[in-house]
Amino acid sequence: MATIDIARPHTLTKEEAKKRAEELAKGMQEKLGIVWNWVGDVIEFKVPSGAAKGAEGKVRVSDRDVRVEVDLPFMLKMMKGAVESKIQEKLKDLL
Repeated sequence: MATIDIARPHTLTKEEAKKRAEELAKGMQEKLGIVWNWVGDVIEFKVPSGAAKGAEGKVRVSDRDVRVEVDLPFMLKMMKGAVESKIQEKLKDLL
């Protein structure tokens, strides 16, 4: 079960929503060193090193919403609120 599970509706085409989700993943790759790839309409990611080491999750893109699921490692669970807020902010900017 995901530690964080956030869905945000959008009015974009699915392809545009996927394009924006990919832009977000590329930004996280640069900032946090995530490793990610597309599996259908889902970006699967993990963080192999750095401050967020051990975090992993998925970004699911549908016709109606973008859903972010993140499993935080034990040491980051105390920062869950801050991480959720940052995800909400990024999704708002993205969509």
